[in-house]
Amino acid sequence: MRELPRFRRVLIKLSGEAFAGQDSSVDASTTATMAEEIAMVARDGVSVAVVVGGGNIWRGKAHQAAGMDRATADYMGMLATVINALALQDALERIGIPSRVQTAIEMHEIAEPYIRRRAMRHLEKKRVVIFAAGTGNPYFTTDTTAALRAVEVGCEAILKATKVDGIYTADPKRFHDAQRFEELDYLQVLQLGLEVMDSTALTLCMDNHLPIIVFDMGVPGNIRRVVQGEDIGTIVRKREVIGQPDALASDI
Repeated sequence: MRELPRFRRVLIKLSGEAFAGQDSSVDASTTATMAEEIAMVARDGVSVAVVVGGGNIWRGKAHQAAGMDRATADYMGMLATVINALALQDALERIGIPSRVQTAIEMHEIAEPYIRRRAMRHLEKKRVVIFAAGTGNPYFTTDTTAALRAVEVGCEAILKATKVDGIYTADPKRFHDAQRFEELDYLQVLQLGLEVMDSTALTLCMDNHLPIIVFDMGVPGNIRRVVQGEDIGTIVRKREVIGQPDALASDI
């Protein structure tokens, strides 16, 4: 008998880099692998929403530093996320997983406009819903989009897929003595200055008691393991007894 999943509805946050290959900004095999991982969860009957970044195609901060208007750079980044969303939709549907792309900037010829009630209806019908174009506003990150959409459509957790197996005291690829946290409170993340999500996204999750699970997507089956309730990665959530961040930092 198959074990019931821990979460019934989740939002997966994918960075733009997750789509990139060695020779391509949108790599077909990499995207297909991500689709297979998402499909495993969808086939278990879990409602899945996805927010994608666009950093593999466009880095707005770099162009802003070179003098480009910030709003223009952000809008171009939103368009980059639409390309990734369409690539993921195609990969999902080629393996039999129905999906819909919804964009915060209207472009009717290629995707639906974001409408909350329509998105929820798709999720109820077990279609994977991919949210693109951020919030439709400059100055907001895709992390904030993930938190906002997750709250709007009633997700029970944000699964933040990364290239490391959780949140560390420092970059584990650069510092071999970095220690991994198993659990953190939202306030600890803010006070320790850990790079999990931007402060706007984190505060939105904290205000709505929405847990964030940071895990390594490079390990096959990890999305399903998280949804099933296995203790992998790092979970950020509200705890009854909040540790002392300063004392915690001094112990590390």
